[in-house]
Order: sequence, then C-alpha cells, then structure tokens
Amino acid sequence: MPADFDPALHLPDDLLERIRVRAAGVDSGNAFPHEDLAELTEAGYLRILVPVDRGGAGLSLAQASLLQQRLAAAAPATALAVNMHLVWTAVAKILSDRGDSALAFVQEGAARGEIYAFGISEAGNDLVLFDSDTDASPAPDGGYVFTGTKIFTSLAPVWTSLGVHGRDDSDPDRPQIVFAFVSRDESVVTRDDWDTLGMRGTQSRTTELHGARAARSRVVREIDPENGPDPLQFAIFAAFELLIASVYTGIARRGIELAASAVTGRVSRKTGEPRSEDPVVRARIGDLSIAFDGLTLELRALTGDLDTLVDHGAGWFPLLSGMKHRAVTTAQRIVDDAAVSAGGSAFRNAHELARLVRDVRAGTFHPSSPDSARQAAAAAWLGAQG
Repeated sequence: MPADFDPALHLPDDLLERIRVRAAGVDSGNAFPHEDLAELTEAGYLRILVPVDRGGAGLSLAQASLLQQRLAAAAPATALAVNMHLVWTAVAKILSDRGDSALAFVQEGAARGEIYAFGISEAGNDLVLFDSDTDASPAPDGGYVFTGTKIFTSLAPVWTSLGVHGRDDSDPDRPQIVFAFVSRDESVVTRDDWDTLGMRGTQSRTTELHGARAARSRVVREIDPENGPDPLQFAIFAAFELLIASVYTGIARRGIELAASAVTGRVSRKTGEPRSEDPVVRARIGDLSIAFDGLTLELRALTGDLDTLVDHGAGWFPLLSGMKHRAVTTAQRIVDDAAVSAGGSAFRNAHELARLVRDVRAGTFHPSSPDSARQAAAAAWLGAQG
C-alpha cells in the first residue's frame, strides 16, 4: 500500500460525521440509510475498486479495507450494507488481477451507477458457495432462470443487480453450480421482513426468485460441484471474508474510542482522579488495544497478499475464515468490555455503545460460521475429515 494513501480523500471527515449523526435514527427507525448511500455514491465510494480506466478510483483491496474500517466506525450498518456491493467489485478486481475478465461487466456497471447486491445465502445451506438449493434452469438463449429463496440480502430496497447462484440438475449426470446476475423485475419479490437485533440499516431482507432470468451475457460461471473450488468461488470467499472482517475491525476501533472517551471524562469519587488513571481501567483498555492491533496487522497482511498475488494455495481458506472469525469475536469482546468501561450509561439505547453491542452480534451469522472456521483450521493440521 502506498505510504501516502489518505483515506480522507475518499471518505472526508465531514461526510463521515454526517453519516455518524444519522446512524442512531436509521437504527431506531429500522430504516435503510438512503441519505448515506446518496452521499457515498456522489463521493464515488461505490467505485473505489473499479479501475481508473473504467471510471473508478483504482484502489487496492488493502486500501478498501482501511476505508471500510473507517466507515464502520461511523455507521456499522451503512458500512455492512455497502460492503455487499464492494464485495462484487472486489471479486471483479481479484479475477482481473489474475487475467480473468469474467466480471468486467460488473466494473463497467458500477462505473455507470449500478448497485450490486449479494444473493448467495440460503437457509440451511451450510455449503454456501459450493452448492445451492436454488434451481437454475437453462434458458433457450443460453441464460438461466432462477427459482429459490435467498436470505440476508443486504441493500434490498435499492439494488439494481443481484449476484446469485443456483444448481442446474437438467443433466443428472453432470450437475452444475451456476453463478449469474439478475435484474430487479416482477420475478423478484423482496419481503419486508428485516426486524433484527442489530445492523438494522442494512435492510438485509429475504429475496424470493420466481423464475428470475439471467441473460447469457450475465452468466459468470457453470461449475462442477465436484471440481471446486473454482477461481470465482475463491475470489468471492476472499473478498467477502476480508471485507466483512474490515467492518467488524472498524466497530472494534470505535468501541475503544468510546471507552477511552468515557473513562477520561469521568472522575472517581473515591480518588478524585479521572477513571483513566485507575490501573484496572488502564489495563482493560490496554488489553483491548493489543487485541485490536492484531486485527489491523493481520488484515493488512492478508489484503496485501491478495493484492500482490501471493499464493497460499489451499492455505488461503483457513487463513480467510480465521481472519473473519477473529475479527468478529475480538470485536465482540472489545465492544462488551468498552461498555463495561463506559459504565451504566452504555446500557441505555441512546448510547452509541449500546447500538454497537447489538450491531457487533451480527458477525456470528455471516459465513464462515465459527464452526466452519474451526473445521477449516483443524483440516490444515489434521487433514480433511474422513
């Protein structure tokens, strides 16, 4: 990453402050952050990973990770929602960097103002990218028709193009996992069912596909499920895990900031000194800082390796799932301890830490699950389970 990279050029302080001020209202109203998205779009944020020659900023994944940490510290739900658009532009970049132009149309679409959403997750499908309960039926024009239900579809009120996958069993002897993009029309039904503990602004509603059509030009891959992982599946997994980890790392940073501010501003009746001088408090904040530093360093290393085409081979998958798992669990611990440091006021809904305590809980439910991450890590040492 260039030493002179300035995140404020892409996320100015005044823009972040407006987004931060709106975050509480978005959460309490269980609303989509339309104003945030409009301002981020105007600032070119949705094009940060698009190459310069295609109308974007041409940033690296390492730089995008830093920006997502910065945005998440201001408004976690806004960052997580935008994350899903950025995942697809990151996938396009990862493939393009390796000589694969299959998602060039995503880069071009993002430059034109398309908003991409992530329609992969399905209830009960713990294979996620590597199988699907959605039916993908071949169409006469070479495209596909998708029928099924996707869950946790962030950006639900605003997306213009949805990246999906489905299973084509038209030839029982040669099933295929099909990845493609569909547009929003009458064949796509978005349920108004997002009423959750946290990350309310993402509006990650359930999406029903009732014969949603993907033209041949929007079919990205047809993959034999027995022969994976395909480079596309790797790129999706890598982009998703690292950008998700970036969001939760940003939440962790904000938790420490709020804790430090709280203890500095409170005076002990017992000693007459600021709580920040209490050795117990200092030890707690120091412990949180050490844990946070580990996340930022690991994210920088892994995003940098991805940007510079380092080949970890099969080791990529446990590294990526481990990164996401550590980011989420560490962020949860940091935010919980930050709330303890801030005192009883953090238990009130109006306190920003109360919202962070709820928002950070969503990380457990993003792939890879904690159990999946542990299994991937164990396989690196013990071999695949028989």
